[in-house]
Amino acid sequence: MKILVLGGFGFIGSHVINKLLDQDYEALPASRKNGVNLFDYNNIKDYLNNTKPDSIINCAANVGSVNYVSDYSADVIYSNVQMLINLYKAVSESCPHAKIINPLSNCSYPGESDIQSEDEWLSGEVHNSVYSYGNSKRILYLIAKCYQTQYGIESKNILIPNTFGPGDSLDPNKTHALNGMIVRMINAMKQKDKTFEIWGTGKPVREWAYVDDVVNILIECLSFDKELLYPVNLAQNKAYSISESAHLIQKILKYEGTLFFNSDYQDGAPVKVLDDTLFKKLFPKFKFFDHYKGLQKTINYYENLLNEKGK
Repeated sequence: MKILVLGGFGFIGSHVINKLLDQDYEALPASRKNGVNLFDYNNIKDYLNNTKPDSIINCAANVGSVNYVSDYSADVIYSNVQMLINLYKAVSESCPHAKIINPLSNCSYPGESDIQSEDEWLSGEVHNSVYSYGNSKRILYLIAKCYQTQYGIESKNILIPNTFGPGDSLDPNKTHALNGMIVRMINAMKQKDKTFEIWGTGKPVREWAYVDDVVNILIECLSFDKELLYPVNLAQNKAYSISESAHLIQKILKYEGTLFFNSDYQDGAPVKVLDDTLFKKLFPKFKFFDHYKGLQKTINYYENLLNEKGK
């Protein structure tokens, strides 16, 4: 089976490629790094005509920190929607048989949701801090539904929590939240900083997914034979406040400084925890990676990476 991974050189996409190759799939990473441009309709159409993938795992997105997606909200929604429209139109003309697997973000849930259940997904406004990116994921679903209705293109959509793990960007505007905190705290230790600043109050509660869990569910969707156009949560119903996560990272790193929560910065939604009821019914054998071990692996990776860069 030939699998195209859009965003295949990015954080999640690169992990997907490695896992597919380990499982003997024919895996094709695609992004502007190797000349595949989702902003150029003719480019992506020609590429699909030439490669004819059986399935597409779509990890391409313009995403970043809460401040990034808020400050550049118009750019974020424009670029993400443009890529999606070009992708689905090109698939309809070049390889309509191809299945498309889309990871959607749980920030697309209503901002006031506590335990985020799939039947509430479209029931209210996305939180203002992630309004552009969250709504781009709702638009993805609408595009997928329209193209399935008219062209029969099958899409499987998974709502994923905040993701962490090795291999993310070191750019503070583009990295995922937990990875960014880990990198900054490692640097604070190196500089012997006595205080470590964390944006916001530390009170918001988040569910975290280790990157291997996201990769495993996306690949499992390749052979999953049930309808997943309307998205299902990747959920284990475990969550931590930002403060709890920060102190856990501090413990693993043995950082001796003081954590300072700067409430001048916006918090984002107060609670983002995914309901796991439907997920457990659909994927009863799915095993999640241990959270603490995931943090240890992530911290070890970034410590080694930053040590190498410092040489």
